[in-house]
Amino acid sequence: MPDVQARSDTRQVPIDRVGVKEVTYPMRLHSRGGGEQHTVATINMYVSLPQEQKGTHMSRFLEVLNEHTGEPVCPERIPEIARAIRERLEAKEAHFEATFTYFINKPAPVTGQTGLMNYEVTFACTANGETDFVMTVAAPAQSLCPCSKEISEYGAHNQRCRIEASVRTSSMMWIEDLVEHLEAAASVPVFAVLKRPDEKWVTETAYDNPKFVEDIVRDLAGKLEADDRVTWYSINSENFESIHSHNAYARLTRDKREG
Repeated sequence: MPDVQARSDTRQVPIDRVGVKEVTYPMRLHSRGGGEQHTVATINMYVSLPQEQKGTHMSRFLEVLNEHTGEPVCPERIPEIARAIRERLEAKEAHFEATFTYFINKPAPVTGQTGLMNYEVTFACTANGETDFVMTVAAPAQSLCPCSKEISEYGAHNQRCRIEASVRTSSMMWIEDLVEHLEAAASVPVFAVLKRPDEKWVTETAYDNPKFVEDIVRDLAGKLEADDRVTWYSINSENFESIHSHNAYARLTRDKREG
């Protein structure tokens, strides 16, 4: 049958990424405590397309994915899949990313009541002769405004925030490790289950630890600078303001290998 995608194109416009998005696929992960967790990932797969080629072969992405898993996809196989996509589609560069929800059983700070906290995680891998792997984790947390605390006769306004870190590492980093860095940068973490003694602790801890969005990213940067496994990071925090109609946001990116 005619291979329309392989035909030449005269417009002389290369495409950075072309492929398939929103592929729903099972995923299996090992947890830091030695257990195993099954979840569902949303997968995107792309290749670069040279200017002389009309299109890419979309079905080959799914062929590669299924050939290299045969079961739920595992994080350790993602670089292998990215390289296989690049080879199968004869591309200079291939990109694979999987976004999924990861659950951690988290105890309340005083009573120890446990509940499942959900975190958004993305594993992204690029293969272009070399292999680049980036892990991104986002965690909900709480921040309390230092300005509000300073100017108010009593109380201070606080808000939920979303803290996110993308990292490149020189050795194994568990999702749980990065979550701990994220939550430590906030005024106080959030929890799935809180009894009254826990609520008291959370409220008072936040009040004693006020942070602007700038403080959060700077404190998180300090955590990642001190972690020798991390070679590069891009971090941000978005505070969902409780007394304003806008959100507060800060972002910081640094390559530790550049000194």
